[in-house]
Parts: sequence; structure tokens; C-alpha cells
Amino acid sequence: MQEEVNAGNKDKLEAEFGDVLFSIVNYARFLDINPENALERTNKKFIKRFQYLEGKAKEHKKTLKEMSLAEMDVYWEEAKKI
Repeated sequence: MQEEVNAGNKDKLEAEFGDVLFSIVNYARFLDINPENALERTNKKFIKRFQYLEGKAKEHKKTLKEMSLAEMDVYWEEAKKI
């Protein structure tokens, strides 16, 4: 896949990425994990953390664009502990 990344061949890269996703889904089934449930769970976790980050920005009267990556990272790490 790195070859496709380096070459910038989006079509081949997309095909390779699809193969990776397919493999991960099949491995999840091998482990008796519902991949759809796992993805939904991760999406909910991301949304919760992102909303926390937005709330912290608002508390400090900033937009996310005005925050540095370091600031965002501090609040992201806080959100992970909740």
C-alpha cells in the first residue's frame, strides 16, 4: 500500500484500502465481534470526546480554529478519562 501512497495513485490506493477494511471485518467476525457494533461504539466515543472539546473551547470563548493543537490535545486527553 505504501507504494500507492508514494505514487499518489488514488484509484489503486482506494482498492488497497478496501482490501484492508475487508480483512479487518473478517477478522472481527473470526473473533466473534460484530464489526458494525464496534464501529458504532467508536463513533459514539469520538462524538462524546469531540463535544467535550467543543465545550471547553466555548468555556474559554474560543473557536476550535483559534485553539492550538496542544490545547486541543489536553482537552482530548481529559475527555478520554471521563
